[in-house]
Amino acid sequence: MNICRSRTPLSLLAPLSLVAAVTGCGLVSDDGDGGPAGRTFTVAAAGDILMHPALVDQARKDAKSTGKGVAGLDFGPMMAGIKPVISKADLGICHFEPVVGTVNGPFEGFPDFQVPPQTAKTIKDLGYDTCSTASNHTLDHGYEGVRRTLDALDDAGLKHTGSFRTRKEALTPLIMDVKGVKVAQISFAYGFNEPHEFPKGKPWVANKMSLKAIKAAEQRARAAGAEVVILSIHWGLEHHPEPSGEQLSFAREIARQTGVNLVIGCHAHVVQPMEKVDGTWVAYGMGNQIARHEVPTGLTEEGVIAWFTFTEHGKGHWDVQPRFEPTLLEIPPDAENATDGGKATYTEDDARDYRLLDVPAALRDDKDLTDRQRARLRLAFERTEGTLYNRGAAEDGLKPLTDMP
Repeated sequence: MNICRSRTPLSLLAPLSLVAAVTGCGLVSDDGDGGPAGRTFTVAAAGDILMHPALVDQARKDAKSTGKGVAGLDFGPMMAGIKPVISKADLGICHFEPVVGTVNGPFEGFPDFQVPPQTAKTIKDLGYDTCSTASNHTLDHGYEGVRRTLDALDDAGLKHTGSFRTRKEALTPLIMDVKGVKVAQISFAYGFNEPHEFPKGKPWVANKMSLKAIKAAEQRARAAGAEVVILSIHWGLEHHPEPSGEQLSFAREIARQTGVNLVIGCHAHVVQPMEKVDGTWVAYGMGNQIARHEVPTGLTEEGVIAWFTFTEHGKGHWDVQPRFEPTLLEIPPDAENATDGGKATYTEDDARDYRLLDVPAALRDDKDLTDRQRARLRLAFERTEGTLYNRGAAEDGLKPLTDMP
């Protein structure tokens, strides 16, 4: 994927079929809305990336086994399960929620996150191209934290938007050339955790959500040549699978009063539905891509990779076809969270590492799964599917990217 900010005229590309080997399973063909199909590209987007301390410990353990990584940390094995999907998309969009610290730490979890910069390289290696960085944690360590975070993403070769080091950077649209289409990403958050506030004299350091601000960002992107605008938005109520009333009403304002082509949401830490609102697809919440909350709920380990195929039908009109791929962070048993008060005896089969799994791929390919693990994966798929569908998305064309084996 080439990245550009120029206004060079684009040559039309021949239609390309969607990659059928994403996870070894062909995709159902889609019918557009009439008219000859033109340019096409695919987008994969997923939920919150939050490297809690237990996940840093896992990266330290994995580095001892692989002999790879930087400064004794290797996040690759933990997240490798989703690479076959993310790497096949023409544009991979991550949500990078925490603040980056220095390579040797110290690292912190909630409430003021500070995570290893080594995570950025892993995110890039998975196939992600760009990250939204506007979240309630953006200002956890002030301006210096924002700068460290964006420097680490730059060093890894990841584009980013939502937080900024300079006013000029804040006003410069992020526009990426994706298979000959100029695609802009804009990123906003509902607010920032107390007591953190904008640094004095730097109100531009992070994007706070409002309809006016989103419209202005879209207009700047369009003026700079963007043909497609994707909004990453950090909103909603944590741990609520149903979108809030504010999410529902704001989604309708965005769909009716802006030209945004796609809305992808994060923050709830659990999967929320997808819905087609006045012709615009809205993914209210994609759950966690990877996180290890102090008390796992089952829902917080489940996430979804949202996959969108954009196809041009006539000048300036884009048909968007949605798909989804459930994910699950497999976590080792934790005595303090055991249902019997921590007295259980675990077998060798239970003592697995933290691993982020592509659910249908794991069900299909991992021949060593126990009955318990297989049942857990099936639950993740079925629950994610049911949640995504519960605002009528199936009737509007949402389907699995890969059927459950």
